[in-house]
Amino acid sequence: MNAIEIVAQQGAWRSGFEERLLAAYRGAGCSEPLARALMERATQGIDGWTLATDGAGWIAVEVTEEHGRTLGRIHDMTVPHGRAWAERWCAERGATRVGVRLVGGAEPGGFADYPVRGQNRIRAVAEAPVLPAELTVRRLREEEYGDWYAREAESYVADIVRSGTLTPQQAREKSDRDFAEQLPQGYRTPGHAFYAMEAEGMVIGTGWVNHGFLPGVTFGFSLEVHEEHRGKGYGRAAMAVGAWATRQGGDEALMFNVFGGNEVAMGLYDSAGFAVLEEHRSIGL
Repeated sequence: MNAIEIVAQQGAWRSGFEERLLAAYRGAGCSEPLARALMERATQGIDGWTLATDGAGWIAVEVTEEHGRTLGRIHDMTVPHGRAWAERWCAERGATRVGVRLVGGAEPGGFADYPVRGQNRIRAVAEAPVLPAELTVRRLREEEYGDWYAREAESYVADIVRSGTLTPQQAREKSDRDFAEQLPQGYRTPGHAFYAMEAEGMVIGTGWVNHGFLPGVTFGFSLEVHEEHRGKGYGRAAMAVGAWATRQGGDEALMFNVFGGNEVAMGLYDSAGFAVLEEHRSIGL
């Protein structure tokens, strides 16, 4: 077994890594513009990554500060049994957790014991999706936005905590930052649309989507059925509302994030045909 050594130049590795990413996104059904946009997003900050090799394969790692913690990331690993070296490298630089991104439904392989912290799911949308007959869908009214925001933020915090990535306090701080970043103008933020789903004269859930999030993609930040109305088949109907909203915004595919630990949502997305585009796993050091 050859020793693993850090190398200064990325040229021999980088083009191959980027092509592997592109191939994985294409294999997940992404259009060429979307595959390239995802590849560019996945390689942000690549010049600052540390690259190592054993002469046959590669390891790309990074340590960052997030939410007051030092976190390690394994961006690429083609060295057999290279995980121990990568984890040790991150730990020596103060990382308390190390994570990895798996693309295009890739098998976890050497990261099978890393718990799933989140998934991005995607599905192409029919040209003329039909709204479910059991629901009436309308735009959320501006005077309803405050109550919606409070409920949505609490749900987001609960999802983060359940995924095992942050403490409740850290999750609240992240929620505040993320909502401020995504909705700088609140209800009137361009590109974002909010919906109320009604059944039997009651609002049974809400939707929040961002059109043009990526080329041809609407991102469903939330299609939420209120807890007291769950178990009645509205979850699948909410997915149909998301598909309808996607075409309303001129996009062709709908993307969601699902947090680790939410097996109910993962099962719903599986049955509704949403493929795993990216899976994020991490483990404490």
